[in-house]
Amino acid sequence: MITVAYLANTFPVAVEPYVSDEIQELRRRGIRVIAGSVRQPAAQSPTHDAEQDILHLQPLRIWILLQAIVFAVKRWKRISCFFRRILTEGNEPAGRRWKALVHTWLGVYYAVQLQEREVDHIHVHHGYFGSWIGMAAAQLLGISYSLTLHGSDLLAHGAYLDTKLEHCRFCITISEYNRQYILRKFPAVKVGKVTVSRLGVAVPERIEGIRNRGSGRSLRLLAVGRLHRVKDHAFLIRACAQLRDAGLEFECAIAGDGPERNSLMQLICKNQIEDRVTLLGHVATGQMDALYRHSDAVVLTSRSEGIPLVLMEAMARSRPVLAPAITGIPELVIPGKTGFLYKAGEAGDFLEKLLFLAELIRKARVSAVCRLDWVVHAARLHVLHNFNRSQNLTEFADRFLDRIAAQQV
Repeated sequence: MITVAYLANTFPVAVEPYVSDEIQELRRRGIRVIAGSVRQPAAQSPTHDAEQDILHLQPLRIWILLQAIVFAVKRWKRISCFFRRILTEGNEPAGRRWKALVHTWLGVYYAVQLQEREVDHIHVHHGYFGSWIGMAAAQLLGISYSLTLHGSDLLAHGAYLDTKLEHCRFCITISEYNRQYILRKFPAVKVGKVTVSRLGVAVPERIEGIRNRGSGRSLRLLAVGRLHRVKDHAFLIRACAQLRDAGLEFECAIAGDGPERNSLMQLICKNQIEDRVTLLGHVATGQMDALYRHSDAVVLTSRSEGIPLVLMEAMARSRPVLAPAITGIPELVIPGKTGFLYKAGEAGDFLEKLLFLAELIRKARVSAVCRLDWVVHAARLHVLHNFNRSQNLTEFADRFLDRIAAQQV
């Protein structure tokens, strides 16, 4: 039986259901998967089978740390190249180099935890510090490792990705945009080493159309995402103030929680739109259907993304979407065909496109057939055929296992 260690920075978390999905799919194929988390999650996620053990690196345990010292000394030559990269190569600042040293030590710690489990391969989700930990552990154990790159971990941060890509057996990424970016930025990486595996969502069989919910009420907007700077909800709130000034009747609900909550609340109060914009906080997965059902359109204002699940979920439910034309999003939202895009960071273009979308929604409520019907229908089909969770998980497992099998021949 093949044994794969599956590591994430934090696992499980509700906003990353794809990690649990992939683990469960591999287990269905007869693969023994050791789920791992560098950090302790805040709470158990319903997306993970609570009966399955999770290997946590933190909190650190003294006896494993002592074993790690001996382990590192005995196998020093295997990881000396990583210390050379950290200390003498590249142009990373001192703070980042120090963190990389700590993450290398955590890699030794992780290797000690795995050494008696007969692991054949380590896979790491995201290119953040967990990928360095997994890489170091694999090197010490003399096995292969791979990683999945999503959005900000590749495009906004990307610390030591040259080394991570050099040492990985293969790299999975979620969009063709990302794949081309990797091959362009890291020309030493072989073309066949990087493969695209799209994420996906379940497509409900029955949905409610826009015109079925009355024509007299205001436009209902929905934004979903962690309240973090990269999601740029402040951009959306400022745009809502301009919509109010333009005389548009609307409501905007923002689902999600995070470190920016207080500053966003202050911005809402400053613009005196408390009656228009509501911060809903964390919304459980089971309640999201109701939010989509009661919205007219879903908007996204992120500065950096992979291909967001929230857009797929909205499109699968025939909700029109408006998103920035960045990274892999145009592979999902084809402007004018499966949704609408605006120039990232340009408030004027965002407002113009939103007002245009509002007019289409108004017409959809009162007309037998309109352009928006074709857009949401095409969007739903696009998700069904190209971003279907069941279908894409099958393809992911096939490719993943082919790569693992190839190294064992």
